[in-house]
Amino acid sequence: MKALACELPSTLGVPLSRLSVADVRRQVEQRGLVARISHSTIWRWLHEDAIRPWQHRCWIFPRDPQFQFKAGRILDLYARRWQSKALREDEFVISTDEKTSIQARVRIHPGQAPRPNRPMRVEHEYARGGAWAYMAGLDVRRAKVFDRCEATTDFAPFEWKFTRADLNDLLARMRQRYAEDNPLKLTA
Repeated sequence: MKALACELPSTLGVPLSRLSVADVRRQVEQRGLVARISHSTIWRWLHEDAIRPWQHRCWIFPRDPQFQFKAGRILDLYARRWQSKALREDEFVISTDEKTSIQARVRIHPGQAPRPNRPMRVEHEYARGGAWAYMAGLDVRRAKVFDRCEATTDFAPFEWKFTRADLNDLLARMRQRYAEDNPLKLTA
């Protein structure tokens, strides 16, 4: 039964991505391994051996032949290294990303506070407040986020990236913060 629980569902002819306890029970009984068995017995036996076919973790197999090289460069930056050299104290690694088309919703009616024996009430109706884009830069070393939101009313914000001026402003703020935290270490 434990070996059966560790098989891929596709090899058992089950059109699912993972097995449930009911699937294992059905397979065990169909194969004649037992006449009858309860769900709780199957669960207990599998649980004792840390076998949980009903759980799964998604992953993506890297198909890019350069994946290891590309990922290595990023991981080196997270470790504060670039081209086999350590970064200086005043050099920063900034990871940037954007989330576009966030729907802003405005409640039509105000909520009502909870009362004894009654939970808070929130009206489900809302008015659309447009779409917004959230853009952020993460200072990897200090775990500090620099971000902003912009209304997205046309296609231009979807093409927005951190411009040179944005990055220069971000670096100036980071250097100022670094100077405040380390007044004797910063050199001109």
